[in-house]
Amino acid sequence: MQYQNTIQKEFRLTGPGLHTGRTVTVSVKPAFEDFGIAFRRTDRTNIITQPALATNVGATSRGTTLGSGRHSIATIEHLMSALHGMGVDNALIELDGGEVPIIDGSSRPWMLELVRVGIRTMATPRKSYTINEPLHFEYKPTGSVYDVEPCDHFAVHCEIDFPNSVIGRQEADMNDISEYPAGIAPCRTFVFLHEIEPLLHLNLIKGGSLDNALVFVNKELTSRQLKRLGKTFNKDVSQFKVHDGVLNTTVPYFPNEPARHKLLDFVGDVRLAGPMLNAKFSIFKPGHKANVAFALFLMDYIKTHPQENN
Repeated sequence: MQYQNTIQKEFRLTGPGLHTGRTVTVSVKPAFEDFGIAFRRTDRTNIITQPALATNVGATSRGTTLGSGRHSIATIEHLMSALHGMGVDNALIELDGGEVPIIDGSSRPWMLELVRVGIRTMATPRKSYTINEPLHFEYKPTGSVYDVEPCDHFAVHCEIDFPNSVIGRQEADMNDISEYPAGIAPCRTFVFLHEIEPLLHLNLIKGGSLDNALVFVNKELTSRQLKRLGKTFNKDVSQFKVHDGVLNTTVPYFPNEPARHKLLDFVGDVRLAGPMLNAKFSIFKPGHKANVAFALFLMDYIKTHPQENN
């Protein structure tokens, strides 16, 4: 029998949010048995604690946002991924702003803090759920497909397919959660260089930099566009080089780092289904909208197929 975990003591990380650019301090705190994972903003007079569940997700554009309006908390997926990947069942996350800091674009900084403070095993059995039959789910707006096979532990096969040569079709596997710290947690978010300027026009990625994301180049940009991007990110455009389709501001850790990062995001988003899940997930073209829709599908399935804790 597996038992619930929390963290040994509180830790804090501070940094700018990817989209708002505002500096936010996040405090991750131990929580009691059966608490689950929940977020709350301390910069609001009427503090609301929001359980990290798919039913509480308010938006999924360029990230997963918990809640809506004045109490919304954006870009929770990397922190959620680290908590799931390190087996944390119970934690309270407090923020003095509306977006989890992007840090280096991966879940590794959160994972390292969890390792530093330590994980504490509790006396209460874990709320896990084992899927005992094949399941199939499609999110047609994005062409995303999710297949589930029975398995006695959590495993993921991820496949992405971009219509260009710089990323194209990639696959990544996590056969056991023990592979998460070294093989998944360090993998950073990615963006195409030609997408950056439109995102800025949409008032997004104010906290982004060319150092905390893999930047892929699949369209030749004009000198005018490069000049504007260089000014935005305080970079000398004459120093920009492209190697194997990747801008030289970052170097990939893995040849398939984009697929691994999509797997990282899924590990965070699927935790929003509620219990720790035992199953083999094969996911094709995942994204936050599709991941959250799939988590809602799983919540409905779990509700209609109850079972004792495993």
